[in-house]
Amino acid sequence: MKERSGIGGTPMIITIIKLDPLGVEKIRYEGTVLECFADGVVVEAEWTLPDHDLGYARFETGDRFMEYYYGRRWFNIFAVASKEGRGKGWYCNVAEPARISGDTITQVDLYLDVWVNLAGEAHVLDEDEFEAATVLSEWQRVGAREGLRELLEMVERGEEVFAR
Repeated sequence: MKERSGIGGTPMIITIIKLDPLGVEKIRYEGTVLECFADGVVVEAEWTLPDHDLGYARFETGDRFMEYYYGRRWFNIFAVASKEGRGKGWYCNVAEPARISGDTITQVDLYLDVWVNLAGEAHVLDEDEFEAATVLSEWQRVGAREGLRELLEMVERGEEVFAR
């Protein structure tokens, strides 16, 4: 992996755009590129929204997200830590492979999510929303299921960002 920076070695700011399956923008925010690799990028971003209690985790203003985007994988992974640096877990979005170009990352969310706690236990979220979604193409459904399978295998084996 190599570091990616802008002119004069200053950190490169990148815009992340999350789309729904119909291509409608759901959220847009900025992060700092930390690393680039053959088919992806690692971005650091800060939770700037109000505190959000998900039941299994609480995202708080100032939390730090190390976001891993892949150009060939059907998911992204967010390593979540408090503003003091204490790990909270990993939030993973099953999504179309990221489109990374210039100063933008665009990714289509496919409803399925996975929360991985610090003990390495994975919890699949929003399966009912995924199954009920009539807007997903067969191509998206097949990709999402494959991405979910690959992601859960990574967690089970403790690979890459899930290494313990």
